[in-house]
Amino acid sequence: MLTVLAVATTGVVLALNRLDDHSPVAERCAATADGQAWHLSPAQSDNAALIAVTTVRRGMPARAATIGLATALQESRLLNIDYGDRDSIGLFQQRPSQGWGTVEQIMDPVYSTTAFYDGLDQVSGYTELPVTVAAQAVQRSGFPDAYAQHESRSRAWASALTGNSQATLTCDLSPVDPATLQSTEASVEALQARIERDLGDLPVTVDGAAVTVDPSALAGGAPGADITAWATAQWAVASADATDVVRVEVGDRTWSRESPEWTAVEPDGAAPAPAPGQVRLTVATPEES
Repeated sequence: MLTVLAVATTGVVLALNRLDDHSPVAERCAATADGQAWHLSPAQSDNAALIAVTTVRRGMPARAATIGLATALQESRLLNIDYGDRDSIGLFQQRPSQGWGTVEQIMDPVYSTTAFYDGLDQVSGYTELPVTVAAQAVQRSGFPDAYAQHESRSRAWASALTGNSQATLTCDLSPVDPATLQSTEASVEALQARIERDLGDLPVTVDGAAVTVDPSALAGGAPGADITAWATAQWAVASADATDVVRVEVGDRTWSRESPEWTAVEPDGAAPAPAPGQVRLTVATPEES
């Protein structure tokens, strides 16, 4: 069992490192820190978006997001898997037999993420602890030191997804497959449901395929309008593959599937920029795909 787990741990590192090489990759996301781009697949990025923004919603520090992401990277490679060691399942490989909940509950990423942070909140002084110690206090893993190898990647993603590092998270995504689209209205409704699931009941306005979010109520508005706006914008990019979002606008910056780097856009009068502190998300439409 120890040999199998050690090999599995090595496999996690190798698989993640392959995302950091320079070979062609059709779709991938990246968070950049100190000149280093840390890549994840769109599926991993989607789960990272939830794990990190949950800390913003709860009013927890960015350090909590780093710990949560490092834990999920080690436990499941940031994938919501329905298997693991003994009865371990889900993003954090939580075990029904150890009181984490039912299989159905743990396989709900919102439930499992909330359960992890409920545990982390009980760890005294976790913001001052090494990632390995804080994660182990919640997880009680057989390989507590393994969390450390994911700290740099997790810190870059946490900083972007909590809004502390602006315009540092990008995704290279293919155009939305028109065969998967039902209607603009259905896509907008699905996006609104995802906003409510991850960010809460925030004010939104809809104009055709565009959904404008006012995230100022996140964490009671404590982090500041600029930070919460960028947390929301980069959450939207990280989850865009799942939500069919094709364009994200915040301040004078825009990300799109056609131009996946954050670019400064001069107002042209046709579509004014979102109001300060707000974020505009545009979904794919059947006519445009």
